[in-house]
Amino acid sequence: MGEQSNNQDALEARIPSSCPASISQILSQAWKHDLAALKPLLDVPGRASVQEPTTGETPLHAAIRACGPVGASGADLEAAKSVLEELFFNGAIWNDVDSNNETPGCVAARLGQTELYEMCIGAGVRAELLFGLLEGYEELESMDEDDEDEEIVDITGAADDEEIPDLVVETNNEGQPTEKQPEDTQKSEKKEEEEEETEILESNPDRAFVPPNAAEAHASQVESAEYLRSNLTYSADKLTDASDNGVMMAWETSIMRSSVDTLLPELQPGRKVLNIGFGMGIIDGMFAATKPSRHHIIEAHPDVLSHIATSPDCQFGPAWEASGEKEGAYKVHAGRWQDVVPKLLEAGETYDAIYFDTFGEDYSQLRMFFTEHVPGLLEEEGRFGFFNGLGADRQICYDVYTKVVEMHLSDAGMDVAWDEMDVDMKGLTEEGKGEWEGVKRRYWTLNKYRLPTCTFMR
Repeated sequence: MGEQSNNQDALEARIPSSCPASISQILSQAWKHDLAALKPLLDVPGRASVQEPTTGETPLHAAIRACGPVGASGADLEAAKSVLEELFFNGAIWNDVDSNNETPGCVAARLGQTELYEMCIGAGVRAELLFGLLEGYEELESMDEDDEDEEIVDITGAADDEEIPDLVVETNNEGQPTEKQPEDTQKSEKKEEEEEETEILESNPDRAFVPPNAAEAHASQVESAEYLRSNLTYSADKLTDASDNGVMMAWETSIMRSSVDTLLPELQPGRKVLNIGFGMGIIDGMFAATKPSRHHIIEAHPDVLSHIATSPDCQFGPAWEASGEKEGAYKVHAGRWQDVVPKLLEAGETYDAIYFDTFGEDYSQLRMFFTEHVPGLLEEEGRFGFFNGLGADRQICYDVYTKVVEMHLSDAGMDVAWDEMDVDMKGLTEEGKGEWEGVKRRYWTLNKYRLPTCTFMR
């Protein structure tokens, strides 16, 4: 690897002499692709994800970086693949970022190491699928705990000959029953355990590296309830919340245009359309131009609803609703889609085209929508689409979510066709400048957009 000695990917630059010996040893063996020497070092849980404190180098970064650019002399790709397999098997984190703000997959892509990049994607897909399963398990577990609480309440009113658990009849020093004490004690113990765990994690020398812009990334995460309480601002080219997060922006217009063209082939009039998330009204304006027989919009934010009802620049107010051939043909449903959609299903509403583009919600909500609700809302020959911004601030995350979505749609009985289109990156390449001026976070960094068109399996 002599050609790397004078660049940012050099061994001495990524694993400096100041690196703690316990971390340096693992990183060095990963760099050398010495699987036999590396395996014993991974026996302790978590060691596959150690990080150099200043460069953020992980064993995955090291094993990939050591290969150099594709075609570099001396690179043993098969040995590197074996090391990556072992690291992933031992729980290595696929999307850790280093001091260059690169994940292991980003390094592989930059070096042109396609096979290693695909291995990182595979690991990311497995991790995201597992996370989804665990998230569902935790939700069920929480529901079970609620059921147990209800059972305890019922037991307190049981007949005299029924056995009452000790948990309910514990007493204090004065002999008085303390029904709440065990629960409070458990909460206290749980809190102490959480604090202890947090303290251990924060002081973990193997994970002492602080990723670049970590605080900003955390602060940019917006939850739905917080978003719905936030004040929104409309301007000519964007809709932003009180924290300057971009809710919708005019540069997305070409994506909306292609989405409508795909969801309504040949732009047939007389179709039934449902759009979830009005925003700036870009896609609804395009849907309306096709003269649908039924056009329903679901919007939850009070400021957007006020804009729709009162702004002279918005065509979807009361006059639009009254212009439908039948009552209720054109309608803005105010509220969260989670509350509105069940009512539409109950009323027997179905649509030829459904589009989903909400803000402040994570992937689990999109998945819930197409898994639990689209099958009942979409006509047999209908088409469903969504704004595909999943992981769009990093190519490998975008690629991982592409595969995850495919799998989950398949589980829901749907096929998805991806239409890859160019994104005009003029004005989108630099944080805080061009289209991003006045917007906190550059949420799109890719020059290709994968437009999804989902249909029922045949």
